[in-house]
Amino acid sequence: MLFALSGGVLAFPGLFFFLRKVTSCTFKQWTEADVVLVSERLVSTLHAVLATTAGFLISTSCKNVMTDRHWLATDFVWFGIPYMSYDIYAMYLSHYYSYRVKGHEEYRNHSLHTIRAFLRRDFMLVLHHTVLLTIFLPITLFFRRDLGDFFIGCLFITEFSTPFVSFGKILIQLGLQDSWLHVTNGVMVLLSFFTCRITLFPYMYWAYGRHAGIPFHSVPFHLPLCCNLGNLCILAPQLYWFTLLCRKARRLYLRRARPKSKDLKGS
Repeated sequence: MLFALSGGVLAFPGLFFFLRKVTSCTFKQWTEADVVLVSERLVSTLHAVLATTAGFLISTSCKNVMTDRHWLATDFVWFGIPYMSYDIYAMYLSHYYSYRVKGHEEYRNHSLHTIRAFLRRDFMLVLHHTVLLTIFLPITLFFRRDLGDFFIGCLFITEFSTPFVSFGKILIQLGLQDSWLHVTNGVMVLLSFFTCRITLFPYMYWAYGRHAGIPFHSVPFHLPLCCNLGNLCILAPQLYWFTLLCRKARRLYLRRARPKSKDLKGS
């Protein structure tokens, strides 16, 4: 427990500050906002790869979805606790420097105003991290009575889409938002997000139904209310973010299609 927790404390903030140093020295033309954003995204990608790998190992090794155990189901949670705390701080830094570079006077120094502005802008993300830290992590570590490692592994797999989201941000930072690579990555963002953050929840209900020998539509009525509410609380922001991703994809598609339509009219 302490080894995993201390490893996370050292790994994520340490890697973030290391990447800031290396990136600022390598890309000297970049602003501090550019450096912080790319460093934050790279650390998020690393965490997502580790979480997805751990989730795959856990879920594939647990044949009995309720009683089979895997040591990663607990140890990786301890390892990931510092990441959730660090990521809120890193997101705030990215917000702060991006507005400072744009010349906002109130962003010359850190203040309650800049913190409140960050919380208003990224309220859903901060709330998501806070709920995971204060509610779901204690339940996972102390109150589930060593049951359901399979489902913990499935929840880790939701991070599969994060590297594609982060890579898209980095491509925009590099000025490649109109490249075929960005378009391909955008498709992967939508597919991975929908598969691993939305359809994963019906899959977990189906897996429990198969284990309990009950039809899929009856599973919610056989589970405690707290389980259904917990899944809903995790799923709801995923649906919200997926809607935003679809809107963004639609805007990008229309923007790319507009020049072609103008050329056809001109000819």
